[in-house]
Amino acid sequence: MEVKTNKISIPQKGLSTEEILSELKAMKKNDVPWDSGKVLAYVYEPKKETENLTKEAYKMYLIENGLDPTAFPSLLRLENDLIGMAKDLLGGDDEVVGNFTSGGTESIILAVKTARDYFRANRPEIQVPELIIGETAHAAFHKAGHYLGVKVVMVPVDKDTLKVDPKLVEAAITENTILIVGSAPSYAHGVIDPIEELAAMAKSRNILCHVDACVGGFYLPFARKAGYDVPPFDFSVDGVTSMSADFHKYGYAAKGASCILQKNRDLRRHQIFACSSWSGYTVINPTVLSSKTGGPLAGAWATLNHIGQEGYIDIVKGCQEATKLCREGIAAIPELEVMGDPDINLVAIVSTDPKINVFAISDWMAKRGWHIQVQLAANCSKEALHLSINRANVAHIPELLKEFKSAIAALKEKQAPEMALDPAMLAPMFDNMNAETFDNLAEMLGLGGGEEGAGLPDNLEMINNILNQLPVQQRNVLLTEFMNKLFSAI
Repeated sequence: MEVKTNKISIPQKGLSTEEILSELKAMKKNDVPWDSGKVLAYVYEPKKETENLTKEAYKMYLIENGLDPTAFPSLLRLENDLIGMAKDLLGGDDEVVGNFTSGGTESIILAVKTARDYFRANRPEIQVPELIIGETAHAAFHKAGHYLGVKVVMVPVDKDTLKVDPKLVEAAITENTILIVGSAPSYAHGVIDPIEELAAMAKSRNILCHVDACVGGFYLPFARKAGYDVPPFDFSVDGVTSMSADFHKYGYAAKGASCILQKNRDLRRHQIFACSSWSGYTVINPTVLSSKTGGPLAGAWATLNHIGQEGYIDIVKGCQEATKLCREGIAAIPELEVMGDPDINLVAIVSTDPKINVFAISDWMAKRGWHIQVQLAANCSKEALHLSINRANVAHIPELLKEFKSAIAALKEKQAPEMALDPAMLAPMFDNMNAETFDNLAEMLGLGGGEEGAGLPDNLEMINNILNQLPVQQRNVLLTEFMNKLFSAI
């Protein structure tokens, strides 16, 4: 693979405003067209009026620093307001407290950190703390365990419902268990775990229980208000001790905006980091970040106040009806099937026809302006297409279904490509993976090219097929090296 050696330096003389904005605009030409209504991942798009207001609010607080709330009391007010709204939605009583974070991953890391430090203080004999998750729990729990030295115990989920099996969780509990996790819902399949059973089990054993509502926290409460059946999942459930919920998903706030809620201040105390043992200013952080712009806070505050509860209820109704239409449409396509029975507007679609590859469908759709996440096969799941249906997608669902049918018809006419490489042949390369080995492998796979060093070819079917067949450990090695290469200096 050719290695670029172009040196990048700060320009000797500053560029003009026009030059800079023109170059930034040009850089975006290959980005996902998030405002097309055809992007079903990563972006949660509000109405234009709300979007413009959010940007204005964000800019008003762009320079303010959330490091010290005593210096900027308006940021403290914004955060307390947002946490108040979140705990009101999520069944919190007067004792529930929380903090604004940069995203669901930070919220989850803080939930695990709190549990670890709570048990350090109360059960110091636990030397190797363990948290129990279902195999559908978000990858952020694995990251938290990796960062914080907490052992992640992953249990299988029910193969039909794709929900955590409480009996398997119970069997996994040991004297080292500090936290049990349930998803509301799991991102991959949109199903809500049996939170009541998990929370009761945790409480009876003096274990903490976290509900990951990052994706559902600002959707499920409004679905319930709209009359849809939503199982208990929040602080109204006895035994739930912490929750994570993202403003920047179905709250439609600008990224990064999430929150971590704790049952009370006694628990939240273990979330906070304080340091006065160095020679500089006193550091006291309730979250992972220290210095941080106030933009996301102001943007989220403006968004929630502008949309309002009635607005969110209307949005949820539209998304629920669009999800129903989507599922009915998929059921009418013999070659496709929805996994499980989603409780929310997240849909995982698998192929029922060996000749129809979901990765090929994704490539076909991408060439026609659609952006759909793919999920590799793992644990209980086959490889799948993943749809996160948001407000902007609602009107496009009939078109999406037509495109799926067209894609399948076209792929049936086309001979399936042969696998370019046998994954088993790649195994020796993983035993001695380094930069040179990766470059050679990447060249074989067609990685690292693309326009302006984008690092990916236009057709990802072959690469996804190979990744899909590799053992998870080898996948992770390859993906780590790819990311290491992607962010190399040009």
